[in-house]
Amino acid sequence: MDMESYLRFVLSLGLVIGLILLMAVGVRRWGARLGMPGVVGARERRLRVVEAAVVDTRRRLVLVRRDDTEHLLLVGGMTDVVVEQGIRAPPSAPPPKGAGPPGSFRSVLGRQDGTAKGSAAGDETSQ
Repeated sequence: MDMESYLRFVLSLGLVIGLILLMAVGVRRWGARLGMPGVVGARERRLRVVEAAVVDTRRRLVLVRRDDTEHLLLVGGMTDVVVEQGIRAPPSAPPPKGAGPPGSFRSVLGRQDGTAKGSAAGDETSQ
């Protein structure tokens, strides 16, 4: 075999691996919206870490929320301990209409229109 055949093989293999990785990312990101079973989307997640605090070099307190219930765990020692369970989660206020996460397209667009705090037009006049 000549060098051209080896090069063609390596490039083809790289292309196939790249397509497989691209498909994996697509399934993780959009799989739940397409109705694929076994793929959990961000909106369907029931479990999340609300807060964590370091106790010492090995242990930390972790506040975990499941549905509307929070559990306080002490992890990292010889055994993990449930400090308190069944804590009612405080009601979270829905985000204001048109607001997105900091740095999101919607919040940046609002700043450019002058509708959000610290708009570009307001910053220039204060200087």
